[in-house]
Amino acid sequence: MSGPQRLRVSVLGAGSWGTALAVLASAQADTLLWARDPELADAIGQTHTNRRYLPDIALPPALRATADFQQAVDHACQGPDSQGLIILGVPVVGLASLCARLAKALAASGPQGRLSVVWTCKGFQPDTGQLPQQIAQQAFSGLPGIGLGVLSGPSFAREVAQGLPVALTIATHHDWTAQAVIDAMHGSNARIYSSTDIVGVEVGGALKNVMAIACGISDGLKLGTNARAALITRGLAEMQRLGLALGGQAATFSGLTGLGDLVLTATGDLSRNRQVGIAIAQGKTLDDILAGGMTAEGVRCARAALALGRQHQVALPITEAVCKVLFEGLAPERAVSGLLSREARPESPSAAL
Repeated sequence: MSGPQRLRVSVLGAGSWGTALAVLASAQADTLLWARDPELADAIGQTHTNRRYLPDIALPPALRATADFQQAVDHACQGPDSQGLIILGVPVVGLASLCARLAKALAASGPQGRLSVVWTCKGFQPDTGQLPQQIAQQAFSGLPGIGLGVLSGPSFAREVAQGLPVALTIATHHDWTAQAVIDAMHGSNARIYSSTDIVGVEVGGALKNVMAIACGISDGLKLGTNARAALITRGLAEMQRLGLALGGQAATFSGLTGLGDLVLTATGDLSRNRQVGIAIAQGKTLDDILAGGMTAEGVRCARAALALGRQHQVALPITEAVCKVLFEGLAPERAVSGLLSREARPESPSAAL
């Protein structure tokens, strides 16, 4: 790219996923990665590696990093003819604080061109049950003209950083935001699809993590691939039921951010949510798992998802069973037995397992 319309991308958050997306964007756009830790930012710039999160992957020399938050924000806002894209690479629990900080910085910098803010986290806010789009809309309500969207899909950070093929969905109500993400990432290694169903994309991204924990428990108990297939299929129906109740579209759940992300997370060895389920089935406690440094969004959002289901009178039996195992001490074997002993019923997306 060249000329005054060159897209400028800032990625806020230098964890594994933020770094991977920065790697992807740097091939086609002027990309700056913000790291909270100055030492990490310096190491990325000097050694072209993120030794903390992706230690054995060489980062492209074109990717630059900074620990200066305002510099990262200004990078995406420079020039009256520019396009700017800011990607928020933090988990749900950190989204509200990052959005508030970003809104304040944007109010100070006054972006002159078209600016888009896109988040990548998957889950519900644990204490409020809010989807990420609700958090973002509240934070940026005083800044009209900024395009908002969520980037999601079946993807492991390590594979994206390695340059392996991936397909993602940008869900937004702003055409220029979809185009900015496509311009930054769509190419030989990534295919970007667009959608307007933000709610459906976010519900799929949140609940698939809970279903992956369930599949991990099943795999850890060595219940076989038949059981895993049943959990994936009925888990997808559970995702769709809640998504429709919250305003999502049914077709979204047969796409990348529904079925695609569910299959990846429920079966892939790189899935932290699946690994949590396996560890639980092997007799480890949740406290021991979390103390060992393993974090998974499914653990954080399971109770919020169940509360939303009850609020909207949507049956979520797999989510309920996962919550009982994680937080109430129910033995994994009893949870599986309870699911299998439910009364027989016709198969449909609206019918509970």
